[in-house]
Amino acid sequence: MLTAEEPLFESLPPDYKERLGRPGEYPFTRGVYPRMYTERPWTMRQYAGFSTAEESNARYHYLLSQGQTGLSVAFDLPTQLGLDPDHPLSVGEVGKVGVSIACIEDMRALFQGIPLDRVTTSMTINAPANMLLALYLLVAEEQGVGWDKLGGTIQNDILKEYIARGTYIYPPGPSMRLITDVFAFCAEWVPRWNTISISGYHIREAGATAAQEIAFTLANGKAYVRAAVEAGLEVDTFAPRLSFFFAAHNDIFEEAAKFRAARRMWARIMRHEFGAKDPKSWMLRFHTQTGGSTLTAQEPLNNVVRTAYQALAAVLGGTQSLHTNAYDEALGLPTEKSALLALRTQQILAYESGVTRAIDPLGGSFYVEHLTDALEAEAQAYLEQIDRLGGAVAAVEIGFFQKEIEESAWAYQREVESGRRIIVGVNRFNNPESPLNEPVPVQRISDELAERRKAQIRAFRAGRDGQSVQIALESLRQAARGPENLMPHILEAFRRRATLGEVCGVLREEWGEYQPSH
Repeated sequence: MLTAEEPLFESLPPDYKERLGRPGEYPFTRGVYPRMYTERPWTMRQYAGFSTAEESNARYHYLLSQGQTGLSVAFDLPTQLGLDPDHPLSVGEVGKVGVSIACIEDMRALFQGIPLDRVTTSMTINAPANMLLALYLLVAEEQGVGWDKLGGTIQNDILKEYIARGTYIYPPGPSMRLITDVFAFCAEWVPRWNTISISGYHIREAGATAAQEIAFTLANGKAYVRAAVEAGLEVDTFAPRLSFFFAAHNDIFEEAAKFRAARRMWARIMRHEFGAKDPKSWMLRFHTQTGGSTLTAQEPLNNVVRTAYQALAAVLGGTQSLHTNAYDEALGLPTEKSALLALRTQQILAYESGVTRAIDPLGGSFYVEHLTDALEAEAQAYLEQIDRLGGAVAAVEIGFFQKEIEESAWAYQREVESGRRIIVGVNRFNNPESPLNEPVPVQRISDELAERRKAQIRAFRAGRDGQSVQIALESLRQAARGPENLMPHILEAFRRRATLGEVCGVLREEWGEYQPSH
């Protein structure tokens, strides 16, 4: 039984070997590590978070006990927008699409009993990413865990919020400053932390094609690197901690080719455009989530099959970590049962399917190599167009990304409605009497939770030294008016028991809120 590629690779003609390259070597088309999963499977990281910190903590303990190897935190909408649960705009959203976190006590409860030096934690948070990272660092301090021992990721990708997702707070200029502040701070104090997860996932979910997902994501990546360099950072001090986040949709071979094309394009960008010298700076390391927009409310059990095929595509494409969606997510938040089945999907793939025995099983396939080349060419044309517009920030401001995605989404929808694109159980093989249409249990979040969270945050404020908090917030305000790194000021504000809404509120007052012009 072959457990590595060497015998097969050595049998190829010399010119073909040179074209393909080896896994773990520039430009990393075939994977960022020499032996990929033959030595260790990908990280199995199930995205979870709902209701209160205590309830989400119980779900984390459950998933870890079932073999999950990394945590991935979903925050509710008020948290994503930097609002406390008693803010008027939080009404109806507290704890609904993720966990409600507003202060150090919440973050402490979220990770109660979970040693932060023994897990890696991914936090899907963007506009207030600095703030949630600061709270995480303070909880690690309380556990006696040095920041240099912490591993994980904050998404921290604000450009795709303007493009596709909408949970932005500040205008692009100060938002980019917050991101580069994290790059600099973590390079010095939290060296194992992935300071950004440059996300194509939400771009794809909004309706982009595979080639657009590659191009728009890498364009955003270039903008972040350029901003950091312009802020005075040496590229090799922060680039090794950049990471990416992609979707995996239903076309197995196109998706696998997409990941291969993105890897080698990023390697060339970093080496030739930015002059990075460290091979780790050239590597595109990425997390994958199966496609939420592909899930159907009709015959929801079919989503188990969709998710399994999408997970296979991600693994064949060489992902570093993976989240598999639950079958009931077109209807509501995952139940404990559906979340466990999603995790088992990954475990069956890793331990029963044989995909970990070969380093790059699809490498050299005529079809896959053709798809990889074709996707690269299409994505490269988009990148050149974005560069001519002045880069990703300029393209966001004139609505270029948004218009392209809208047109692709509309074209896809027309294909579905005309029947040219088949969605099983929806526009074909859609028998209303099918036993697969029987209702499945759906998790609901009680509206009473919002009242409890309001009471909790008000009690938190009442039990602190208000003057001390105001001093720290004023220090943050003054720092926001100058050029210094804001992370130490944010940390100090939370040490003095400021709330998320208060910290973000100071920056709102200083910088204003982003208002789309298109």
